[in-house]
Formats: sequence, C-alpha cells, structure tokens
Amino acid sequence: MVEISASILGAKEEESAKIFYNLEVAKIDYFHIDVMDGKFVENNTVEKMNKFSNILKQITTLPLDVHLMVEDIETYVKLYSTFEPNIITFHFEACKDKQEVFKMIDLVKSSNIKVGIAISPKTEVREIYEFLPYINTILVMTVEPGKGGQPLIPETLRKIKILKEYLTQNNLDTYIEADGGINLETIEDIKDVGVDIAVVGNGILKTDNYKETVKKLKI
Repeated sequence: MVEISASILGAKEEESAKIFYNLEVAKIDYFHIDVMDGKFVENNTVEKMNKFSNILKQITTLPLDVHLMVEDIETYVKLYSTFEPNIITFHFEACKDKQEVFKMIDLVKSSNIKVGIAISPKTEVREIYEFLPYINTILVMTVEPGKGGQPLIPETLRKIKILKEYLTQNNLDTYIEADGGINLETIEDIKDVGVDIAVVGNGILKTDNYKETVKKLKI
C-alpha cells in the first residue's frame, strides 16, 4: 500500500486550519510542505509555508514532509529544523558538487531528522546512486518543480522503475517518493513502478470528499 503525503500548496490560507483537519481525518500519512524561494524555482512560497508549518505544529501530530526547492539549502534546513519535521528533502540540482550534497545530508541528520534528495525530471537516476546508502528517501519529481497542477510526465515513470530495480539489487531500503501530477487517474501507474510515498495535492484538495479520495488512492 502506498503512503500519501498531502501537498498543502494549493490550500487557501483563510481555510487552512479546516483543510488540515479534514486531511488528517481522511487518514493521510504526511503533510507535504513545498518550500520555494523564488530563485531555484519561479514561485515563492516561503511566507505561506512558514505560516502553515506553524499552524500544523499546533494542531496535529502527523509528520511533516518538507520539500526544499531552494538555492540556499543550509539556511532553509536550519529554519525548518525548528518545526521538527519527519524529513527534510533538498534538490540534488541545487548543490554545486557532490561534497556539498554530503554536507547537506550531514546537516539534516545533525538535527536528528530524516533526509531526502529530490531529482528533477531531466536528472538521470544514476547521478544520485552514490548517495542512496546515506539517505532515507529519494524524491523523484514527476513534473517540473515549482508549480502545482501540472500533468505527470510519463518518462519519469521509467526512471522510478530503474531506481526501484537498483535499490532491490543493492539491498538498499531507501524509500521512493514521487511528486507531481498524481491523482486518481495516475496513482496506479505510480504504484506499478514501486513508489512507496505519493505526494498528492490538487488530486485531493479539488475533490469533494477527502476521505473517499485518500481511501481510493491508498487501495
């Protein structure tokens, strides 16, 4: 069964507490926090995600799944560590070399937080093989990072399949998370290639019954 990390990027601020409550009642597994700095990607969600994270820490015990789409990884790791998330994921493409990748892995772990690496659609999975033994999760973007509501890019499913085979062959227990364009129409494709955690935003938020939608996504 796939776990569901609900992206709250599309939640309206004035309805946020109600939406968060309804998502929890619907039995999601994580709240997915999309942090964008307006530099690594075009959109800037820093203020909104800070506000949402503060609200969530007061009203829920569900784990936070923080996805950093930022250039200055170190600053945002330190900022989001204060919310005590379950995991902080940063982008491989935001690091200038492999030494910086390992430095960021160590920084996240130093706060006793699980660490993930995200890769954009154009990044080949072989580029992150050497880091897999040191991280908890590899997040494969199934759309271009930075904007909600995009359709899933079919070619990214091939990458996930290759990644799953590599993890199995090398006896690694790294989780695979997929993010982008996932909904009731595409969830089976995601499950078929071996994804452990599916990030779903509008695929839940734009439905009339969160509980029923999450149940169908998980089956």
